[in-house]
Amino acid sequence: MLAPSRIIRNTPRQAGGGRFRESLVAKSHDIIAEGSKSFAAASRLFDTVTRERVWMLYAWCRRCDDIADAQDMGGELGDQSNIAHRVKSIRVLTRRALDGEATADVAFDAFGQVASETGLTLQHAEDVIGGFELDAQDWRPRTEADLARYCYHVAGAVGVMMAKVMGVSDDDEYTLDRACDLGLAFQLANIARDLDEDDRADRCYLPTEWLAEEDIEPGQLMKPHHQWERADLASRLVLKMDRHAKAARLGTVNLPFRSRWAILAAANIYSEIGHEVRRRGPQAWDRRVVVSKWRKLHLIGSALIDAMRNDPVPPDEMPEWTRGEILLDVRMRGPIAETSMEPLPDEE
Repeated sequence: MLAPSRIIRNTPRQAGGGRFRESLVAKSHDIIAEGSKSFAAASRLFDTVTRERVWMLYAWCRRCDDIADAQDMGGELGDQSNIAHRVKSIRVLTRRALDGEATADVAFDAFGQVASETGLTLQHAEDVIGGFELDAQDWRPRTEADLARYCYHVAGAVGVMMAKVMGVSDDDEYTLDRACDLGLAFQLANIARDLDEDDRADRCYLPTEWLAEEDIEPGQLMKPHHQWERADLASRLVLKMDRHAKAARLGTVNLPFRSRWAILAAANIYSEIGHEVRRRGPQAWDRRVVVSKWRKLHLIGSALIDAMRNDPVPPDEMPEWTRGEILLDVRMRGPIAETSMEPLPDEE
């Protein structure tokens, strides 16, 4: 006979869903090695513990992105129907991982592990998930403030989580602000580089006000007759990226040496992506912009010198977008204000 349900014990909750930490780290390394060669190269510069935690955080970010976009390791976007259901799955798995429950997905179990070690919270995760939810709503930015909000969700919030992983306390608002700047810079570079890929998926992250200023008709961004206007808009993104990247470097001063080196290297590599888009002009989308292996080595070496000097040069002007203002906007009208707290089916 089957044992009565009243005497069956629940599986104990534990960080990582019960998986061995070594296994989570190894799987996470495989994910980052395949998903982002640029970030994988920069992550090697961290000390061992920080590097492992960065890998586990990246694994969760990559997996969430792949689930939301129905893609594999950041490849071509898949079927974009039923995104809302996929975002709900992300939220459910994330909450279970944070509660120490097994998720049957190594990336989410890895997130539960790194969260237990560094104090990452549900709110940190929800700030990132909010970006996927905007995509699920077929959202488009109308103003620069809308663009800032989106960039915060998908990258600025990840920068804040990275800072936590590196040991930055919640009280160190200045360093967290600069970490957010780095994430914003990364996303601005990504948007500029991926205008063609997003267009094929019927997405556009350029504010409609910008498109109107350039007299670009809806759905016509990638048409040949708008090649110069498109290049102008990409350049506009890159200039914003550069300001945020320079501001981000100011936040590395009090980081441990190896963390400082890694962050400066990542800033150099991603900034190079944006600068290359700007240099190519209208030809920026003829082939995907990548940073060669030798160029990465040069940028990592340059970051080493800057890390040893530890005297970053501030931007001529600090960025217009600030973490405080973006967060105020997110908290007041974010799409996740109510749905994120709905009970899971087995919690009711």
